[in-house]
Amino acid sequence: MSLVMHQKITPRQSALKRRPETREEKMINSLSPILNLMVKAVRRASSSLLRDFHEISHLQLSKKGPGDFVSSADLMVEKKLIALLQEAKPEFGILSEECGEIPAKNGSPYRWVIDPIDGTTNFIHAIPTFAISLALMRGDEVLDAVIFNPVVNELYYAEKGQGAFVMRPTGDERLRVSVRNNAETTITAINPAFLATCPEIVATLLKKNAAIRINGSTTLALASVASGQFDAFMENRIHLWDIVTGYLLVKEAGGIVQTWTGKTSLTDIIEEGSFLATTMDFRDEIIKKLPKTKKNLQKK
Repeated sequence: MSLVMHQKITPRQSALKRRPETREEKMINSLSPILNLMVKAVRRASSSLLRDFHEISHLQLSKKGPGDFVSSADLMVEKKLIALLQEAKPEFGILSEECGEIPAKNGSPYRWVIDPIDGTTNFIHAIPTFAISLALMRGDEVLDAVIFNPVVNELYYAEKGQGAFVMRPTGDERLRVSVRNNAETTITAINPAFLATCPEIVATLLKKNAAIRINGSTTLALASVASGQFDAFMENRIHLWDIVTGYLLVKEAGGIVQTWTGKTSLTDIIEEGSFLATTMDFRDEIIKKLPKTKKNLQKK
């Protein structure tokens, strides 16, 4: 009669039997520690948002409507993000669209800037063009940025001086702004406020056969400029959380973000409240062909 010997599995042997990392996990774990934290935080916070998005179509038929539902979704994402970030970096300050400002502790110069849902109107109408936006700043300097659209599983990220990228299930791709500079072959994105206050600029571009788009999400519009899909984006009536992530993405992808008076610092852009994000070549083309642009916008 043979005896069956039962070996005790050691912790090391148990670890070897764990499932292998997925491609996405490998990509995330290869990031810098701070980006790793940010990416994992937005992904975890997005789980409830993705579930809520799939319920939106039912709310379109309800008497109450989706407004209160979206407010709850906003606050839930914000609450999760703040909890995750404070657990990891309790001394960092926080600025968020919904809750306002939470001061830093122990004199820390760092703060997180959060927009829980950028593109809420799209979200309300079950249009999958919205994103969670998260940035890390040191004083007035943007160090890291993450933009995540959970519906299509596209995550844009950038680190100052290290380039801008988009992470998809199939792999990472470095972002580069477009090389188009002729209005006839370009796509320019705007926000509704810009269309309302500066219709003459939009009309001039249309006369030059430029295509105009309104996508309803500032962060994703800026990500599209960084990736070369849009050639320019014009917006006004902004807050810090609207622009901070896309600002870094466009710059790291080789583009420029500036006011209509030519200032490029984030502080000046927020103060003037109107900006142009584009490529260096197309910027010159826009300024040259719209000689009254600066004057018009300063009046608004």
